[in-house]
Amino acid sequence: MRPFLRSVLSLLVLAVAGLEMPSGAWAGPDGIPELTLSEAQIGAMLGVHAPFSVTRVEDGVPGWTVASGERVIAYMASTWEVAESVGYSGRPLDVVVAISPQATILGAILLRHSEPVLTLGISDEDIETYVSHFNGHDLRRAFEESQEALPDVISRATVSTGVIRDGILRTARTLAAGRGLISVGAGIDRLTYAEMGWAELVKAGALAEARVTMAEASVAFEGAKVPVESGPGDFLQLWAGLVDTPSVGQNLLGQQVFTSAVGNLGLGETALVVISSGLYSHRGTAWRRSGVFDRLTITQGETRFQPTEDRYHMVKRLRADGAPEVKEISLFRLPATVDPLKPIRVEVRATRPAETGGEVALQVGADYVLPKFFQTSPPPEHSPLWISAWRDSRAEIILVSAMLSALGLVMLAQEWLVRRPKLWRYGRIAFLSCTLLVLGWGLNGQLSVVQVVAFLQSLFGGFRWETFLIEPVIFLLWGFVALGVLFWGRGIYCGWLCPFGALQELLNDLAVRLGIRQIAVPQALHERLWILKYTAFVAIVALSFYSMHDALVLAEVEPFKTAISMRMMRAWPFVLFVVALLVAGLFIERFYCRYLCPLGAGLAIPSKLKIFDWLHRRPQCGRECRMCETKCTVGAIDSVGRINPNECVLCLRCQVIMNDSTQCPILKRRARSGGGNA
Repeated sequence: MRPFLRSVLSLLVLAVAGLEMPSGAWAGPDGIPELTLSEAQIGAMLGVHAPFSVTRVEDGVPGWTVASGERVIAYMASTWEVAESVGYSGRPLDVVVAISPQATILGAILLRHSEPVLTLGISDEDIETYVSHFNGHDLRRAFEESQEALPDVISRATVSTGVIRDGILRTARTLAAGRGLISVGAGIDRLTYAEMGWAELVKAGALAEARVTMAEASVAFEGAKVPVESGPGDFLQLWAGLVDTPSVGQNLLGQQVFTSAVGNLGLGETALVVISSGLYSHRGTAWRRSGVFDRLTITQGETRFQPTEDRYHMVKRLRADGAPEVKEISLFRLPATVDPLKPIRVEVRATRPAETGGEVALQVGADYVLPKFFQTSPPPEHSPLWISAWRDSRAEIILVSAMLSALGLVMLAQEWLVRRPKLWRYGRIAFLSCTLLVLGWGLNGQLSVVQVVAFLQSLFGGFRWETFLIEPVIFLLWGFVALGVLFWGRGIYCGWLCPFGALQELLNDLAVRLGIRQIAVPQALHERLWILKYTAFVAIVALSFYSMHDALVLAEVEPFKTAISMRMMRAWPFVLFVVALLVAGLFIERFYCRYLCPLGAGLAIPSKLKIFDWLHRRPQCGRECRMCETKCTVGAIDSVGRINPNECVLCLRCQVIMNDSTQCPILKRRARSGGGNA
C-alpha cells in the first residue's frame, strides 16, 4: 500500500501545482510530429499493396506525401497539426487523414484522443465504421452525413463524433487546397461536361472574338512600303478562350487532345486556345528560330506573357459541330501568374516596314472573361463546429431553456409552492420524469465530472470557448448550474436536473409505494461514507494531470455514461454496476448521490460561495422537533436541525413539512394554543 499512497500523494501535488506529466511522446526530437502508423496501417487505409514511400512535407500545409516511385498515391495530414482539433475532454483529438490527388478522402485513422464516450464506451470497430463514412467524399462538394449506417452508440456520441467530423473535413480541405487540388475560391469547373456545338460555345462566351477586315487593314497600313490591298475577306479573324473545362475543351478539341492538354498542366496552370483565319498568321515563322511567339502577347493587368515553344501544342482541326474552316489552331499553357478568373487580353501584333523608316503596326486584341457557366462556386464554407451545433439544435435549445426557466420560477416561488403539498409533490414527479426522459435519454443532457476535469485542464492548457460550446445542451446546463450554485447550492442540479438522480428518486418512490422497507443509515456511518465521493473527485482530477486516459477510466465510477448516455448499451460489467446502484437505491434513496458521486462532490465545493439562504428553519427545529430530519430522504439535516448545503438536493420536502399544519408539530401546537400558523 505504501507505493500506492506515495503515487496518490505525488498526483495530488501535481494537481495542486498545475503540472502535467507527459502522457506519451508524439513529437520527434526536432519538434516535427512523428507518424506513428505502420506501413501496413497506411497501406490498408489507402488500399495499396505495392511498395511505397512516405515523405514529410513542411512547406505550406504540413503533412506527408505517399508515393510509389514518381507517382503520388496520397497526401496525408494530422487533424491536430492542421486543424488543432480539440475534443470535449479539452485534449487533442488526432486523426490522420489521407486524400487522393483527385481531392477525394481515401481514409482516416483515429490516432489519439481523451474523449469520455470513446474510452471504454465505443469499440474500435464502431469508430472505424464511423471514420470510414468519409471515404470517397469529394472535397469540392458539401458533405452530407447519413446516420443510417452508423451504430447506435456512435449516434449517441454527438460531441466526439462532431469533433472527429469537423477535424477530418477541415484538415482534408486545407490539405487539398495547400496541394493545389482544389481552389479556395471560385475556379474553373474541371468536372462538368455538357455537349455543345460551335454556335453554342460562342454564344456561351467560351471564346472571345476579334476581327480585322482587309479594308480595315488597308487603312491601318497606309504608310507601309508594301501596303495591304483593300478587298473582300479578313486580314485576321481571331478566337481565344480557356479550354480547361470539359464542356469547352472536349467539345472543341476532341477527347484525346483535351485529355493530353489538361494532363500536362502544372500546378495553377491553365490551357488557352488561339484560333485564327484570314491572311495573317497569329504564329508566324520566327518562333521556329527564336522559340518565342513574338506576334502573340497575353496580358492581364501588369502581367504580360509571351508563349514559348515549350508551352505550345499544335492542333490540326476543330471537333465541335458547326466549327468554321480555320487556318491555325494553337494551344498554349498559361503560367500560374495568369488568373483564369480575371479578364485576359489576347493580342496579335502585325507589323510592316514604313516608307519613312521604322514600321507600321496593327494590334488585334480579343478580350476574354471566363463565363460564370464554366466556373465552380467556392467550396462550401465550413463554419466552426460550435456554430453549426447551435444552428442545428434550435429545438433542443428552446426545450432546455424552457425547462431551466420553469425550474428558476419554482425556486423563486418556492414559498408559494411549498404551501401546496399536492402541487409540489406531483409537480416534482413530473419535472423529474421530464429530466430523465427528455433531458437525459432524449437529449443526452447528463453532466459529468469529466466535464469538470476538461474545464480545469483547459485553464492550464489554453482556454477555448469553442471546446465547451460544441454541445449546446450541456453548455446551457452548465451555465445555469454555475449561477444556480451561487444562488441555491449544488442541489439545483443534483435534485432537479440530474437524469440519473431523477432515475434513482423515481425508482425509490415506486419502491416505497410497493412497500419496500427503507434502510435508515446511522448518522455516524452516514457522515463517514461522504468521504468516498470527495476522495473519488480529488483522485479523478489529480489523475487527469498525469494521464487523461487513466482519469477517464477512474471516472467510470460514474454510471451516467452507461445508464443515460449509452442507454445500457455496454458490456455487462458496466450494466451490472448500474443495476447494483439502482437496486441499492431502492432501499436507500439516492444511494449513489449520497456516497459515491464525484460530480456532486465537485459541485459541493463551490456551493460554499452560496450567497442566499432560501431554506428556512425555526428555532425549535432540532430541539423540540426532529421531523424534518427523519423525513429528509438524503440525510442532509443533522441532529440539531441544520441543513448541510453540501448534501441537500433542494427537494423542498422540509419546507413543505414546515408549512403544513397537518404535519409540522410546531404548527399543530400553535393551532391547539390558538396561535395560528404564524
